[in-house]
Amino acid sequence: MSTFNDLNLSKPLLKALSDIGFTSPTPIQEKALPVLMSGKDSVGIAQTGTGKTFAYLLPILRELTYSEQRHPRVLIVVPTRELVAQVTGEIVKLTKYLSLRVLGVYGASNINTQKQLVYDGLDILVATPGRLIDLTLSRTLQLSNIKKLVIDEVDEMLNLGFRAQLKQILEILPEKRQNILFSATLPEEVEALIQKYFNKPEYIELITRGTPLEKIIQQSYEVPNFNTKINLLKWLLQTDKDFTKVLLFVKNKKIADDIENKLGEFEEEIAVIHSNKSQPHRFNAVKQFQNGTFRLLIATDVIARGLDLQDVTHVINFDLPKDPGGYIHRIGRTGRADKTGIALSFVTEKEQEYKEAIEALMNKTIPIFDLPEAVEVSEELTTEEMPVTRDKNLKKAKKIVTPTGAFHEKKAKNSKEQLGGARRQEKKRRLEEKYRSKRGF
Repeated sequence: MSTFNDLNLSKPLLKALSDIGFTSPTPIQEKALPVLMSGKDSVGIAQTGTGKTFAYLLPILRELTYSEQRHPRVLIVVPTRELVAQVTGEIVKLTKYLSLRVLGVYGASNINTQKQLVYDGLDILVATPGRLIDLTLSRTLQLSNIKKLVIDEVDEMLNLGFRAQLKQILEILPEKRQNILFSATLPEEVEALIQKYFNKPEYIELITRGTPLEKIIQQSYEVPNFNTKINLLKWLLQTDKDFTKVLLFVKNKKIADDIENKLGEFEEEIAVIHSNKSQPHRFNAVKQFQNGTFRLLIATDVIARGLDLQDVTHVINFDLPKDPGGYIHRIGRTGRADKTGIALSFVTEKEQEYKEAIEALMNKTIPIFDLPEAVEVSEELTTEEMPVTRDKNLKKAKKIVTPTGAFHEKKAKNSKEQLGGARRQEKKRRLEEKYRSKRGF
């Protein structure tokens, strides 16, 4: 087995790796380091949890030297604030013995503070697309010195609607730069982006795209509705002692909150994170999940995408994602660091097509398990699950409008002859009498 000493890394980096207990590279790190250090545009395809963050950070830090210039030379673009925090934290660890400045920026935080930190000078900037554009438009941030661009989790950026911002960033960067892209999946729209903006990139692939880690055991249950899913979840948490650190994925914020309300007996063991939760709440929930205070972390895809979670025993897909690649991202949260993980999926009849698409992508069938007899099959449906019925025999009565033309009768009060005021009438009467007297009437 090779070690980091075999990869031509600098002594400060080797010492930092030793401090955090890393001695041997993962396969993606071992394969990516020489390619990235060659200066070629590169596209790495590797599942979450294989060490791809270090795979692009180590060669970049190996070549980045001390400088007093104010504007950044390395730009790392990621989809979520959680991933900004994670990548920035890893850089801080690796640069312990290097004189390099790093800054992470994202939205929903004080932009004036970030402007000042940018103005003070930095070498590496980690940013979400929206805040990066904001800082660029304010002219505080100059990208003219960028030598290396890293786009991490690009497929998720496109899913989150950052397509326009990402293209804008690519257009304003210097043409002479090294482009590096890492992701677990590579859909067609990402391939189109690579073809337009990358220069003959070298692909770094360890396994077929879409293939999940083999050490993750995948299972599924056919479940009729939301409340039966809740009953199954409760049963698993009550009966299986191995469910010690469980990450549960849901499709939206409302369902996350609904599940929390249904799991009242586990309220001290669970936490919920989604975009409506404050940043301190989200960071605190993840911290307590990591240290074992919380046993179950309920999360939406958007939030969980950037989390670096250790020792997750189970991933549960309470709802299957529509995007098959999203499933691979999800289950990649378990089975890390050569440990076996378990991924469970609760599948309704409507979600069967999603399951089939996932199996087609992986070229592998997910085994189906029968519901345990102790799990009650609920007849109660949520509002969203209730069928919509319409009586075809009921027709909306048409409103008959009778045309009135352009003119209409005056109201009674407006039909009187307008004779003028009392003084005017009196004056008119005197004039008429005078006229008659002259005529001899």
